[in-house]
Amino acid sequence: MTDSNAPRRQKVQAAEVGTDILTALAELAPATSLSRLAEHVGMPASKVHRYLQALIASGFAEQDPQTNHYGLGRAALFVGLAALGRLDVVKLATPHLTHLRDELNETCFLAVWGNRGPTVVHVEQAIRAVTLVTQVGSVLPLLGSSTGLVFNAFMPNAETAALREDELKLPTAPSAAALATTMSELQRTHIQPVHGLLMAGVNALSAPLFSGNQRLAGVITLVGTAPGFTAEVESEAAQRLLTAAQAISTRMGAQMAP
Repeated sequence: MTDSNAPRRQKVQAAEVGTDILTALAELAPATSLSRLAEHVGMPASKVHRYLQALIASGFAEQDPQTNHYGLGRAALFVGLAALGRLDVVKLATPHLTHLRDELNETCFLAVWGNRGPTVVHVEQAIRAVTLVTQVGSVLPLLGSSTGLVFNAFMPNAETAALREDELKLPTAPSAAALATTMSELQRTHIQPVHGLLMAGVNALSAPLFSGNQRLAGVITLVGTAPGFTAEVESEAAQRLLTAAQAISTRMGAQMAP
C-alpha cells in the first residue's frame, strides 16, 4: 500500500535539516568550515554539503571563494532583520539614532544581547569613513568596548558571567579594581566613554536602554574618530545620547529617574 503522506514527510524533514544547518551557521558566525559545521550539527559532511548547495542557491548561505568557508547569505540576513524589526527596541530606537546621526554627523548604532554577547542590530552611518565595528551582525567584546561595558554593568550577572570570565583572562583585560570602578561610575552616570579601546583612534559613547520591567533592553552607541570626536562624559554629544536613551526607555515603559 502506497503511503500518500511520504512526500510531505520528506519535505518536512528536509526543511528541519535545512533550518538546523542555518541555525548552526548563525551559531558559528561569521564563517565556518564544512567539517566544523558537520561536526556541530552531527551530520555527515556529504549531507551537509548537499544542503549547503541548496541554501546557497536560494541566497540563505554563501561560500567565501578564498577560504571556502560558509556563512549566512543575504536572504538569511533579510529574514533576521525582519524579525528584529518586530522588536519594540529596534522600532523605537531607529528614529532616535537617525536624529542623532543627523545632528552630530557621527555613526550611531543599537546593540542587543545575542547568543554570543553584545550584537549590533542597527546602524545609522555617518558620512565618514566606515569603521569595522559598526556593521550589522558585529559581536563586540564585553570588556573591550563601551557597548559591552554597559551590558556588563546592567545585565544580570548570570547572563554575563561566562563571557566576562573568558575576557578577564586576556592580557588586555582590566584589573578587578578598575572594572569595579568603571561599573560603579557607569551605573551612576548611565554614560560609558572609551578612547581607542577597541580600535586605535576610534572613540565611543554608550548608554543603556531599559524596558518596562527595568531590564536592560539594548545599548545605543555613538562612535567616531579622534580628534573630531572626543567622547567626553560632559560633552554635548554625551548629553544628546543620554537624552535619546531616556526617551527610548520611557517609550518602552521604563520609569526613569528625574
